[in-house]
Amino acid sequence: MGLSVTIAVSLFGLSFGALAVAAGFSFWQTIALSALMFTGGSQFAFIGVIAAGGSPAAAFSSATLLGVRNTIYAVQIKAMLNPAGAKRLVAAHVTIDESMAVSTAQEDPAEQRRGFWVTGIGIWTGWTAVTALGAWLGEFIAEPEAFGLDGAVVAAFLGLLWPRLKSVEPWALAVVAALVTTLTIPVVPSGLPVLIAAVVAIGWGLITAGRGGERR
Repeated sequence: MGLSVTIAVSLFGLSFGALAVAAGFSFWQTIALSALMFTGGSQFAFIGVIAAGGSPAAAFSSATLLGVRNTIYAVQIKAMLNPAGAKRLVAAHVTIDESMAVSTAQEDPAEQRRGFWVTGIGIWTGWTAVTALGAWLGEFIAEPEAFGLDGAVVAAFLGLLWPRLKSVEPWALAVVAALVTTLTIPVVPSGLPVLIAAVVAIGWGLITAGRGGERR
């Protein structure tokens, strides 16, 4: 399972590499984003804001906001695998959606560890390598959009969002956040609409949690 996920996700790095170069990043900057940031949604958000003319601060804020979910994953990975020593640093770096999903899909503790490490290290290696290939090809592609590569940004966000739309409330929140983003795009700098929508979502969550406590 880990190897199959690795292959599928790594190929997705081709789009990121080409789009990053098209957005104005150099070959080595593009590779550094994959090797060091290493969380697809955050990477696409970062280059998307820059490409739209947003400031580096707005790009960093958007990327960080999307990366917060990995902190939640890390809590469960720590409890489940309990990596020690230098493994803790490596585990922290390769804790992403896919390594978390493959690991938690296993019932046997040994297979949980195997799933996490095979997926995490495999994707880091493949994603970085294929990003380099995409960046190299991107230098020869004047318009990546002509090949549909710009659709990768939308696909990345939808891929993160879709599994969470399992009831009426997440759907309602998604619609409200999308509406807020759409209304604020014309009036605020690039990168800020998603942050404003995030504040709305956090407020929604706090209000919902408060009502739940009152009912209990």
